[in-house]
Amino acid sequence: MDRMIYLSMTGAKAAMHRQEVLSHNLANVSTNGFREEMAAFRAVPVRGDGASTRVFALETTVGYNPEPGAVQHTGRNLDVAMKGNAWLAVQALDGTEAYTRAGGLDMNAEGLLVTRSGLQVVGDGGPITVPPNAEVQIASDGTVSATVAGARPQTIGRLKLVTPEQPLTRGNDGLFRGPDGDLDADATARIQDGVLEGSNVSPVETMVAMITAARQFEQQMKLMQTSEKQEQAASKLLSNAG
Repeated sequence: MDRMIYLSMTGAKAAMHRQEVLSHNLANVSTNGFREEMAAFRAVPVRGDGASTRVFALETTVGYNPEPGAVQHTGRNLDVAMKGNAWLAVQALDGTEAYTRAGGLDMNAEGLLVTRSGLQVVGDGGPITVPPNAEVQIASDGTVSATVAGARPQTIGRLKLVTPEQPLTRGNDGLFRGPDGDLDADATARIQDGVLEGSNVSPVETMVAMITAARQFEQQMKLMQTSEKQEQAASKLLSNAG
């Protein structure tokens, strides 16, 4: 039996996976600091007797789009955007150190500096605790200062900023981690306060890519139907010949 039906099945599966990735990207077009997930596939010839006339479609991981998103001015003291390839270190729910470009910060009930999703921000010396009723300012190097009414500003910590030399790995929780573990703080990394970085997903390009993926899926399904018809025709001929 011709293996075309199995090859078409892998092509259809690849198109479905691409649709899932594109849908996920489109759903996060308004998520601050979101990095567009990339999906790619490669053609692998089927090895065997005779010429290699059939190929499988196999997924190949290419990671994410590293280009920064557009900067949105908010004027809020606790909103920061990392410059260049700098990333903000946070503590993930599993207790590991992870990295994000979403710089919308806040204070929880215990006075700890956290992200808007509730993740604890990692400082160079550990967690950053903000005194009650204090006004917080974040300098361009990540230094966090707190000012209580009638008192002078005091440094309460410094954001841990990292600049990875290799691409980070995206986890299932949407956070990024170093390929070889925790990264060292980069003293030269800088931020901009009063702004937030938006998603780097282009909704127009993503919609066009989704339409293309849908057409590719339809073509693979037609190939499967063609293969089935050919198999039925061959079986009929053999039965008549017998």
